[in-house]
Formats: sequence, structure tokens, C-alpha cells
Amino acid sequence: MVDLESKRLILEPASITFAAVQLELMNTPKWLTNIGDRNVNTIPEAEQYIATKMLPQYEELGFGNYYIQLKETAQVIGCVGIYNRPELESYDFGFALLPSYEKQGYAYEASKCLLHAAKNSLGIKTLSAITTASNVASQKLLKKLGFQFAKQSTVTIDKEVLMLYKLSL
Repeated sequence: MVDLESKRLILEPASITFAAVQLELMNTPKWLTNIGDRNVNTIPEAEQYIATKMLPQYEELGFGNYYIQLKETAQVIGCVGIYNRPELESYDFGFALLPSYEKQGYAYEASKCLLHAAKNSLGIKTLSAITTASNVASQKLLKKLGFQFAKQSTVTIDKEVLMLYKLSL
């Protein structure tokens, strides 16, 4: 695993210890609207989600979901990650913040940190990112990070049409 740190943030690899923040993230209105309801409603369900959905990817690939932590206070404010989704041609890049930490540059800073590691330490050449058509804030951030719109795509189980972005590192 790669150590990830920026000016204001530390990115910590997923672990069961982050179950409370994972539960909180997954039940924010924006997560439910833009990512979807994963039916994670308790700490034990969040622990199970991390154990079955996140940790196996670390074992297989050495990277995955990272929790964004403020250096100054150690407060966990969200997550950013690179995910193996078989329905996509390349690894999927994504991010989510707790509502009170949005619009402060944290998602951009954490994303730049992880993208740097993806290119320089993990050897990843291309990334995909998907978002709903209505999630304009995520689309703007993806463009600011250098992602380019590729096409509309149905890559999820529920077959919702999503915006697919690509980035060459």
C-alpha cells in the first residue's frame, strides 16, 4: 500500500475502524441520490460492507478506498478511491464527502493526491469515472482533475444512464 498525504490531508486505507464514517457517508442525501442506497443502516452492516466490498480489493490489487482525514484534527471527512468494477474498461475513480466538508477544496486535494499515486506508484495508465447526469458538482470536479467526458453509459445493475469520464495518466 502507498502512503498518501497532501498539504491538509492524510488518506488512510479502508479498514473496519472506519465503519461509523462509512455508515454516515452512505446515508447522506447526496450519496443516496448520486451513488445509490446500499442498504447499509447499522455499524455492523458498515463493517460487513468494508470487509466484503473494500478489503478484498486491497488484498488483490494493493489499492482501493481511502478515508480522507484532516491532518490538523484527525477528523475523517469522506473518502476517495480507485475501484475495480468489471463492467468498466479501466479502474473507476470516485469520491464522497460528508456535507459539512464540501466546497472547501478537500475533494480536489484528496483526488489530486490519489491520482498522483495512481500514476507514479501504482502504475495505472487510465481511469474511468461515472456520475449521474444531475450531479453537476462531481462533473465539474472530474473536469478540473483532467477527466474528459467519453459517453453516456449504463454500467450499473439498475441500468441507470450515467455519464462516463476517462483520464489518461
